Amino acid sequence: MDGSSGKCTGRAGATASKEKTVVFSLLCDIGLWIPEILAVVLSGSITLFADVMKDGNEILATMFALAILIKMRHGAGFTYDYGMGKFETLTRIATGVVMFISIALIFFSAIHRLIVPEALRPTGAYIAIPLVILTAIIDTWLWKKNYRIAQIDPSPIMETQWRLRRAKSFADVAVLISFVLSFALIGYSWSVYIDPGISFVIIGFLLIAGIREISSSLPDLFDKTLEEDLQIVILQELSAFFNEYHGFYGVRSRRSGSKIYIDIFLGFDPGLTMGAVQATSDRLKGSLEGKIQGSIVSIVPTSERSAQAGRM
Repeated sequence: MDGSSGKCTGRAGATASKEKTVVFSLLCDIGLWIPEILAVVLSGSITLFADVMKDGNEILATMFALAILIKMRHGAGFTYDYGMGKFETLTRIATGVVMFISIALIFFSAIHRLIVPEALRPTGAYIAIPLVILTAIIDTWLWKKNYRIAQIDPSPIMETQWRLRRAKSFADVAVLISFVLSFALIGYSWSVYIDPGISFVIIGFLLIAGIREISSSLPDLFDKTLEEDLQIVILQELSAFFNEYHGFYGVRSRRSGSKIYIDIFLGFDPGLTMGAVQATSDRLKGSLEGKIQGSIVSIVPTSERSAQAGRM
């Protein structure tokens, strides 16, 4: 009982820590997004417009992440037996779709500016340059912080958050370079093409992030089986316990958020007591959960007849 209570407390503490970080990220994003929109209007920068669109996507992703964490803190596990993994996956797909819409808007805006070039207006630059420097510092700090949290307590939420922050840090640098070069080389007629040209760098960041969000989410949404290396771990453990069960009738696995659910169907000698079967199941379960991080293993005693009926 004490062990279970400790685990629950640990999970609650980890969720609270993630929630605080995500709330701080959201407040920073919204606080910096509003003056950044003003800077876009005043400067006419397509690169900064691309960054604003990217920030909007990140605010959406962060709001989704916060909603999931709040739901988890309020005990969604009692309503959803397999956790909030499916909802988390769907929000990642939704974020990816919004990213592709943003890419289309930025792309056509950049093409228009290349066809009808326009010099950046200095008024907006006075706001944009210090703002982008501040944003880059905050994003880099959040990137490192979210990465550390993801390493300690892996989850798709924090994985997405640190990757978004990393991409945003590089995008901030691209925006800064666009402004510096545009004004440093203002005497050259071709300098008007620097800003829309660099906006394609941010399009690239959005494209990579959008593809990653959708491609990494679809397998989990359709309950794809575990990766080959994890399947090998399961088979190795089953081999180590080979003499303690009589029949192996399959493995079912699925991911739900940061958790991996593994059901193993085994046949045991009918002459064994339930206590002996349970002891073997507990040892196999403990061994597998120790070797596969975030796994929840269920050993299901069954017979060949029951296993065949289940496949029909």
